[in-house]
Amino acid sequence: MAKLNHKTFFVHGGDWGSVNTKTMAQLYPDKVRGIHVTMAVNQWKGIPLLKMLLGSYFPSLVLDNTDRDYKKIYPLSEKFSTALRESGYFHIQATKPDTVGAALMDSPVGLAAYILEKFSTATNMKNVNKTDGGLTEKFTFDELLTNVMIYWFSDNVVSGLRYYKESFLIMHGSPLEEIPVPASVPVAIADFPNEISHVPKSLAHYQFPNLVQYTDMPRGGHFSAFEEPILVSDDIKKFVKTVLELELSEKSQNKEL
Repeated sequence: MAKLNHKTFFVHGGDWGSVNTKTMAQLYPDKVRGIHVTMAVNQWKGIPLLKMLLGSYFPSLVLDNTDRDYKKIYPLSEKFSTALRESGYFHIQATKPDTVGAALMDSPVGLAAYILEKFSTATNMKNVNKTDGGLTEKFTFDELLTNVMIYWFSDNVVSGLRYYKESFLIMHGSPLEEIPVPASVPVAIADFPNEISHVPKSLAHYQFPNLVQYTDMPRGGHFSAFEEPILVSDDIKKFVKTVLELELSEKSQNKEL
């Protein structure tokens, strides 16, 4: 952004983009005016972990909206079971990306199967029990195959897989894992019901002290910008407008002083 002569800016991200936007805010809080994410990741340590464990038995002590928020992270045993079942690809890509990458570069059918399986389960975990994977409930075949062909014709699937290994090595043990986003940076979370990771509003402030917007979306999953572009774009615009109004109000107050 600096090379484009943008001194300050807002950033948005989902999936790895959510991690990257958080890191940008941690490293450059003077340049990032706000971050908007669609996938917040729980901190499985310290006070957040203790509160999540406490919430298993006394949810009303931890969650703001018990009925709605309970389904996001409980029951923990079910969430852990799902994570183990669905994270096989992550372990492969974070450890041996070139091995699976060679196979995917050699077979268009294999590449399609590998990618489309994610479009099935990450859109809605219930799709795992459907014979057709529920693929066309949210996307057209043209949309899905366009995504596959981008990887196939550009021969860049391996670099996409390597991103997991490179990022995991950098993130593991990084001090950035231990510190929240600076309080000077406004944050918005758009929480979609079928997202693969959730952080209830009552626990989000441990990572995002300046949480100015938290939206419980009516529908959508992990590929929210693809599935529900209007919901995502409207939420981003609402967030930016809110932050700009807050900045203007703060400037007015400073002038009065």
